Amino acid sequence: MILSSLNAGTGRLILRIGLGALLLFHGIAKILHPASLDFIGGMLVANNLPSVLAYGVYVGEVIAPMMVIVGYYTRIGGLLIAVNMTFALFLVHSDEWLRLTEHGGSAIELQLFYLISALAMVFLGSGKYAYKQD
Repeated sequence: MILSSLNAGTGRLILRIGLGALLLFHGIAKILHPASLDFIGGMLVANNLPSVLAYGVYVGEVIAPMMVIVGYYTRIGGLLIAVNMTFALFLVHSDEWLRLTEHGGSAIELQLFYLISALAMVFLGSGKYAYKQD
């Protein structure tokens, strides 16, 4: 196979499925363990934000990943994920920004992966293999 025959639509599909599926597991875990919303609500209140915003995690980790996976308003889904990850980085992981793991990686590399991939979806759009191309 000649590498120049590969297309951007397939690359966007791989990125969409990778980002959406991996983040969706986090959302499913929060559905299965609703007490995690109490933790998130507490973090919001500690930062002078209303605890009801904790329900936004369902939007950012369940609805938006499904939008991205199927390619339905992918740019909006990516933006919702990016907002969700920004909140997570500032509220939950703010003390880890300069921390390294025992293996030398960034302590927030997973969160940064989700944020950067979501921003890529905002700029790239869904591609041709999507329910609704944008």
